Amino acid sequence: MLKFNLTRKSLITGAVVAAVLLVYLVLIFSFFKSTPFYHLYSSQPGSYVNYEKAAVLGIQSESLMLDHGSGLYVGSQMVQIRVLTGEHRGQLMTVKNYLNYTTNVKATAGSEVIVCIDTADKNTYDVWIYSYDRGPFLYIFALLFIVILCAIGGSRGIKSVLGIIFTFTSIVFLFIPLLYRGYSPAVAAVGVVIVTLCVALVLLGGFSAKTLSAILGAAAGVAISDLILAVALAITHLSGYSTNESDALIQIAGTTHMKISQLLFAAILISSLGAIMDIAISIASSVNEVYIGNKGLGVKDLFKSGMNVGRDMMGTMANTLIIAFTGAALNTLILIFSWNVSYYQLLNSNMIGIYAVQIVSGSIAVILTVPLVSYIAAQLIPALAGRAKVTEGEG
Repeated sequence: MLKFNLTRKSLITGAVVAAVLLVYLVLIFSFFKSTPFYHLYSSQPGSYVNYEKAAVLGIQSESLMLDHGSGLYVGSQMVQIRVLTGEHRGQLMTVKNYLNYTTNVKATAGSEVIVCIDTADKNTYDVWIYSYDRGPFLYIFALLFIVILCAIGGSRGIKSVLGIIFTFTSIVFLFIPLLYRGYSPAVAAVGVVIVTLCVALVLLGGFSAKTLSAILGAAAGVAISDLILAVALAITHLSGYSTNESDALIQIAGTTHMKISQLLFAAILISSLGAIMDIAISIASSVNEVYIGNKGLGVKDLFKSGMNVGRDMMGTMANTLIIAFTGAALNTLILIFSWNVSYYQLLNSNMIGIYAVQIVSGSIAVILTVPLVSYIAAQLIPALAGRAKVTEGEG
């Protein structure tokens, strides 16, 4: 009888997962496929730009000089290439490749590069070397990461990879198209965060009390943090218009009705999601392990065990957020230091305001997740474990 119940449970679980996956794929296809894209870059009306792979056949001439300060070659090259992809596939071309401090692609015979082709019509186009072809190496790094994760993590490593793929596709193929089509970034971000929390944590922990505890606690922490974030942005008068990309976004919003003002809220919310999920599942798992080791512990003792683990983690998580944001803005911080920016100018700049709100709101979400997950796990894990025993005994 127990074997039949387990099989039936597995079938029901598989059917639910298949149904959710089907709905997810339909949503992605419907939103991404019908999204009208805004083509910003072209030399003149009616022209279009493509980026294609090309093989370097040889260097006809070059005038390069080594800059000892930067270690870069600057100057120009006359490069013969064969286009490997796109409408000009197979064509031989000779292009002039300029090397400077910001665009520095030194072509060598036998290498592959990415070329930019700005086309006015079939016979009129400009071609220049855009970058090295990094694609194969990026794929190798990604594959190496997956292999290491699966080799060390086993089945959980495979589930982690599936969770990463789900999160990535949700953001690229669902969340961004929603913003592009004029949906509220704040509402879309909350929806994506909740769905990602549920799917990623279920993949890691399965359908269990600890997973449910992690989801509920993380969702509650995010909800409270959202309120604090909304108030902070309103008080500091920061929005999507305060970012460096606002000018380009305004042009796009003119044809797509994108709500730029809410983009900053959505960005900050999503940026803290990883740390929140990490600490939520860690605390829920620790409470679950403590309960398995000593099922006589009460709610108070389980809550204390979760808090003890959480206190150790919240400091490192907050530091992780600060270090991550500092690394992302390192070049800008160096410029600010070099220019000796005055205190009041620095403190009241958009960049510092955004980073401060981002760090504080993300850290608050992490800190609040600790007691929330600890309390919920201490309540749910013993209760659901007892219910499972009763059901098994009846079976």
